[in-house]
Amino acid sequence: MATIKDIANRLGISVSTVSKGLNGANDISEELRQIVLDTAVEMGYTTKRMKKDANKKLCVFIENMDFEQPDQFGYEIILGFKQAAYRDNWDVTILPVTPAFQQTERYDTYMLKNGFSGAFLVGFALQDAWMLQLASTNIPTVLFDNYIKQNLNVCYIGTDNFEGIDLAVDYAYSLGHKRIAFLNGSPNSMVSDQRLQAFISSMKAHALMLDKDLIAQGHYVADSAKYHVPKFLAAGATAILCGNDLLAYGTIEECRLHGLCVPEDISVIGFDDLPSSCTTIPPLTTIRQDRIELGKSGYYTLVSLLHHVSISRTLLRPQLIIRESTSPTINKKIIKKITKKESTIL
Repeated sequence: MATIKDIANRLGISVSTVSKGLNGANDISEELRQIVLDTAVEMGYTTKRMKKDANKKLCVFIENMDFEQPDQFGYEIILGFKQAAYRDNWDVTILPVTPAFQQTERYDTYMLKNGFSGAFLVGFALQDAWMLQLASTNIPTVLFDNYIKQNLNVCYIGTDNFEGIDLAVDYAYSLGHKRIAFLNGSPNSMVSDQRLQAFISSMKAHALMLDKDLIAQGHYVADSAKYHVPKFLAAGATAILCGNDLLAYGTIEECRLHGLCVPEDISVIGFDDLPSSCTTIPPLTTIRQDRIELGKSGYYTLVSLLHHVSISRTLLRPQLIIRESTSPTINKKIIKKITKKESTIL
């Protein structure tokens, strides 16, 4: 492991100057401090304060996800992480970040100069600047619903999307549904890609035909439903599987606007089991992600990385929650007659 002297020799400066750069002294320039920090990261240096129990600091970086209220998706994830970490006397900082922030602050440098031993990243997009930097980071890092290849210091945690989507398709199939539509979430998302592949795989496993008019990609917000549900209804869907519960809420409302009753005329299934999903009208059938346990798993996995136990993936099992938004298929009300045409196989 690199020492302060090694960094000083690399940069051709004194040991005291390196120490000042690492410890945030005011009598060296910000430019030189950044050079010292970047070199320390490159050489794998770890500050003493990152090792001391008195300075046990972890950071949860969160982007593009609501987390401050109990009914928001990220709330229980953060809560679960904090609950587990505090039992081991870690100080946890919750820090919302933006893509612009990532452009101005290098991930490893930010971690080093703030004394964080490791981090949990939640809600990041594949194209974010820090995602590229994580390919070579030496900092123990856990990603929620994102994956970095071939870095022993980075792990992915999440819920098994393939099993979750298969549970939903299998349940709809058991109710007699064959025209099952899939409203997926945001592009540039590993989760969206996995859920689409899971849907295709499960439909094929159940010998159900895949129709391009019954698959759409929007965003993980209720408003996306209005752009895609009418096409599903016109194509004769009897059940709509949604990439998250928010999309399912919008889908139920859009079906109502088209004169259909859920579940009498069409069944709707969500994914996540948000707290409000049991109070919607009708209560939503959905795939549950246990977000408290996801947060705790994020912490336990991070501790493993901190102890040099390299983990690639930690996946929790999903659970099918059956409520009143689904029912056996009957002679469904059709919005308009569908012209006979050959379905397109994906």
